Amino acid sequence: MAHKTGPLARLSRFYEARVSIKSLPPALRPREKLLRLGPRALADAELLAILLRTGHGGQDALGLSQALLERCGGLGALLRQPPQAPGLGPARRAELGAVVELARRTLGQDLQQRPVFDSPDRVREYLQLEIAHHEQEIFMVLFLDAQHQLTAAEELFRGTLAQTSVYPREVVKRALAHNAAAVVLAHNHPSGCAEPSKADAHLTQVLKNALALVDVRVLDHFVVTRGTVTSLAERGLA
Repeated sequence: MAHKTGPLARLSRFYEARVSIKSLPPALRPREKLLRLGPRALADAELLAILLRTGHGGQDALGLSQALLERCGGLGALLRQPPQAPGLGPARRAELGAVVELARRTLGQDLQQRPVFDSPDRVREYLQLEIAHHEQEIFMVLFLDAQHQLTAAEELFRGTLAQTSVYPREVVKRALAHNAAAVVLAHNHPSGCAEPSKADAHLTQVLKNALALVDVRVLDHFVVTRGTVTSLAERGLA
């Protein structure tokens, strides 16, 4: 097999060798690369290194970022619950928390300004920021107006690692309180399994029937994990 060459391959080999930022060619250093190519061109560790700015304990910012991502299992988990770890004190944890909140608010504002399913990926991103990284099951409802724009999002029920008790009457009450024309249901699977269960499908139908009595439509029900978001509507279950 031919040995791969090019900027991306060279960058991969630099990372595998755990070299310092100073050892990278200027064009491949995170800050310079972002300014030249834009943030989408950067890997998670590079973006995090720009935010952290400095390293710790002999590691530069890039090495610290890589170590933190490996320890936490990815960027989403790290940002949602910044760990108690060397090199990540209260100030840096606060900065990471602020980044998550800014992203969450930005996505929420976007969903308030246009029909929710004009941007289905934004709905998924929003739900992952909200509930993907909880260790308990969280049941959340997005309340929508007649134009299917977001008017409110509420965490209504919180359960154990195995199950959540959801009361249809409470969902109906909150829908009426928000004068909702439609809702999107969502809950997380802390196990990481994104497949809807039979109980998920049954609950969807129960809530769909209850909300139909007050002329509120259930547009979808999402199962949210750290890695993906599954739509029950796309599976014909909502």
